[in-house]
Amino acid sequence: MADRIRMGLVGGGPGSFIGPVHRIAAELDGEIALVAGAFSRDAQRSAEAGRGYGIAAERAYPSIEAMLEAEAARADGIQFVTIATPNFHHLPAACAAMRAGIAVMSDKPMTATLEQARELAAALAANPVPYGLTYTYSGYPLVREMRERIAAGAIGAVRKVVVEYNQGWLAGAAEGKQAEWRLDPARSGEGGCIADIGVHAFHLAEFVTGLRVSRINADLGTVVPGRALDDDCQMFLRFEGGARGLLSASQVMTGEGNDLAIRIYGETGALRWSQENPNRFEWLKGEGGMEVVRAGDPGLSAVAMRGTRLPGGHPEGLLEALANLYRDFARDLRGEGGSLVSGIEDGLRGMALVAAAVAASRDESGWVDLKV
Repeated sequence: MADRIRMGLVGGGPGSFIGPVHRIAAELDGEIALVAGAFSRDAQRSAEAGRGYGIAAERAYPSIEAMLEAEAARADGIQFVTIATPNFHHLPAACAAMRAGIAVMSDKPMTATLEQARELAAALAANPVPYGLTYTYSGYPLVREMRERIAAGAIGAVRKVVVEYNQGWLAGAAEGKQAEWRLDPARSGEGGCIADIGVHAFHLAEFVTGLRVSRINADLGTVVPGRALDDDCQMFLRFEGGARGLLSASQVMTGEGNDLAIRIYGETGALRWSQENPNRFEWLKGEGGMEVVRAGDPGLSAVAMRGTRLPGGHPEGLLEALANLYRDFARDLRGEGGSLVSGIEDGLRGMALVAAAVAASRDESGWVDLKV
């Protein structure tokens, strides 16, 4: 424990789905230890969560401010915080940590609004600490392999990108706190589906291709009556350099689970990958034929192999992908370099997408520039 990087968790209280996921992923490689947390603003619930995580009773706090103050007085105090709360709390929690000189790993999206994202970026510039966002799917080894191959010219210049994120869990009545806060503008921000999963699809498209989206034409909708935020969205994309794209994200596609998939078409070939079958991707050859590339295969790049823990044929999934981000973040904290954790720029771009898509769809503006 003495040489492990010490983590404090903000959020992840009793009944949380994402809190335990972060804890497992962070500790998977033995480089990080969860030692403290502000798990809930209710002191009793925070203490209850602390017991569940195996945290010393005195290190389960009712607020991030209380945690930062107490931990600063300890020789073994926390070295970074993970923010796993609804979107509206990302800005104040991150800024409090930055002012205390504590590094930040935050759930996406970066904040609730683009204005808040710009405020956070300014706070980071004034209080420079390592800052990362958990765009989890960029941690999959084969996602990183596709990125490496595209950069090396394996499919030639990218011409077309199609990315889909299909869920069905909000196709009916929204029940439980996970649904409630995501559909509440006061806690989620101005975007619903677009901010919850649309930014994941957008980030994946830019991460894998290495291209930046410059213009969008968005159509966001509220399919289930009575909701204040979008639950379905689609948009055309125009990338710098001329590539075209399609992005579809929906949480009302009845029967779908967590179907994130991407197809990238270049001059000489194409790549296809799905998150529900993440240990392989298909490489379509322009001259005909298809190669199936599998996790752990000989000949994968060093980047992909560094994120692979088991021999080929042994499936690895979401926890391992998130663990790769935490392992990279540990490298950032040690000043070692080589990290692929997304930071402030990608966070700003995600929030710019949300703001532009919401406004353009509402005003039926058609094509608009994506301005950070």
